[in-house]
Amino acid sequence: MKFEIWTEKYRPKRLDEVINQRHVVSRLKVWVKAGSIPNLLFAGPAGVGKTTVALCLAKELFGEHWQENFQETNASDERGINVIRGRIKDFARTKPIGADFKIVFLDESDALTPEAQQALRRTMERFSNICRFILSCNYSSHIIEPIQSRCAIFRFKRLSKEDVKAYIKRIVENEGIEIDESGYSALFEISEGDLRSATNLLQAASTLGKITRDSIYEAASLAKPEDIKEMIKYALNGEFDKAKEKLYDLLINQGLAGEDIIKNMHRLIYELQIPNEKKIELLSKVAEYEFRLNQGGSAEIQLEALLAQFMSLS
Repeated sequence: MKFEIWTEKYRPKRLDEVINQRHVVSRLKVWVKAGSIPNLLFAGPAGVGKTTVALCLAKELFGEHWQENFQETNASDERGINVIRGRIKDFARTKPIGADFKIVFLDESDALTPEAQQALRRTMERFSNICRFILSCNYSSHIIEPIQSRCAIFRFKRLSKEDVKAYIKRIVENEGIEIDESGYSALFEISEGDLRSATNLLQAASTLGKITRDSIYEAASLAKPEDIKEMIKYALNGEFDKAKEKLYDLLINQGLAGEDIIKNMHRLIYELQIPNEKKIELLSKVAEYEFRLNQGGSAEIQLEALLAQFMSLS
């Protein structure tokens, strides 16, 4: 049987199929009906539909000629001025096929250098009669003002638990997968509204049989929140041996990275039933030791020291 990547297999083909982002889709449909679009800037977190919307837009505008009139470039791979002066300029200057204009889609455009963005601005101006640009980024503030002023800006929202469940349910039913409610919850907890991440995780977990919370965390190679929370509580209660034992279980038996553990600790501190003043102190310590890990410190030594700091604050 042919192996397919589910993120591509179940990627929406039309704007009507896009999950949520109604505030974006409704406005784009008006332009599709008119047969033309301005330059666009899509800003928002990863996995919420920016690339998908650009592809759907091209397919609905150009029909069977969409591939000839659409060029996608990932600016994080080619972020210098040469890619603007070369590949993008060469595509933008050629005549569109069966349409009045063509589209250049620049994914992760906030990775472009300032010089490349200035060159892009000039290219956008020079070929405005036959080419439109769609820029996708995580942070619109990283795009220079002259480009922002030439684009209609759309801000994509992080997807809710209901949105993620609706999308995953479509895949589950089509693939004949068995999943319980805890599996849906775990997919959302880990993906945090990123549909691409949730879909990849679902496909990985589907090889383990019925999908549950445990199988999702096993496929993701992440610690369950309850394990991290238990370790923190041991430290805050002065039970260092138990906290250390739990840490070793996470590092050695479960094979987790120190960076993943400390990021989970940061997230779960907010859920602890302790005064806000103490939460602030704990977060300060987490930030300090996360920096030490990034500078090359031993995960075992630094996390043990962090637990000792938690004890001193208890």
